[in-house]
Amino acid sequence: MDRARSATHAGTWYTNNHILVGKWLLELRKVLDYSLDLLHYFSVFQSQCGVCNTVLTLLTASKLGEELDGWLREAGLIKSPDVRGVIAPHAGYSYSGRSAAYAFGNIDPTNIQYQAMGRLYMAKVSKLCSLMPAWTHDVPFNTMITSLHGFSYLQQEHHINEELKATGKFELMVHRVDEAEHSMEMHLPYLARVFHGYPVKIVPILVGALSPESEAMYGQLLAKYVDDPKNFFSVSSDFCHWGSRYTHFDKKYGAIYKSIEALDRMGMDIIETGDPDAFKEYLSAYDNTICGRHPISVFLHMLKKCEAKIKINFLWYEQSSKCETMRDSSVSYASAAAKVDG
Repeated sequence: MDRARSATHAGTWYTNNHILVGKWLLELRKVLDYSLDLLHYFSVFQSQCGVCNTVLTLLTASKLGEELDGWLREAGLIKSPDVRGVIAPHAGYSYSGRSAAYAFGNIDPTNIQYQAMGRLYMAKVSKLCSLMPAWTHDVPFNTMITSLHGFSYLQQEHHINEELKATGKFELMVHRVDEAEHSMEMHLPYLARVFHGYPVKIVPILVGALSPESEAMYGQLLAKYVDDPKNFFSVSSDFCHWGSRYTHFDKKYGAIYKSIEALDRMGMDIIETGDPDAFKEYLSAYDNTICGRHPISVFLHMLKKCEAKIKINFLWYEQSSKCETMRDSSVSYASAAAKVDG
């Protein structure tokens, strides 16, 4: 069997239905007074499907699915076939789940076959981009995009992965480090939900702490994939992390949280221009703690080098809390869609 990446942050950063379903079974057993017939019924299905939790998921509502569907409905966006990519946050869903819906709710899955996932390597400093060692990625609810022994998986696309590997410009990520990193995993449930019923595959690309020259190089290398409407890009990033390690405060805005928003929106406006050099200058001037600065920069270079005219628009912005004093802290979340322009 191909190596699988486990959903290591499920149950803490977002809802894990396998855990919830296990609890549901215990409660069901109490209600039915441990019916031997029912337990035998489940045992038969367990032997057929391999995992009892999967059967139970089919018999009860998916809490994670309900959460995602609720946020997508709340966003109320019209799906567009012209959307080629999104920028979305990667914090725990209790903080950024609603914000992320304003990115993923734009996606029309009809013609898309491959998703490229861009994210920041948090475990150590790498000067390159990396490809993932796992060929399947666990998604903890019953989307059934690809099913292996009863679990739900998103599957990697081998051909593009090998094509990128052949350039000699990519490292291979260590599996245990891959599973420790969260930023792509936080996009997978949304993507699995949006693409439910469509035979899509993913190409995870982990973006290291690149130099400006390397950002431009990777942008040039990946630009051709933007021009193919079957491809879609998901860029993972939160915005300002304000607190003890970053205390930029422009007093002309009054409250600290208003200063943070002004700083973030300045960066968002620059990203919307599509100018990677202007974004680099902004980061150099303010050092805003945008954790996905390198994936965003690579994406801007991709859009600059591709033949299609793609425009980024931000659709949502919020903060985890409103900082009023220098002892407070917050993280900003912003969602954007990159759409064919004209």
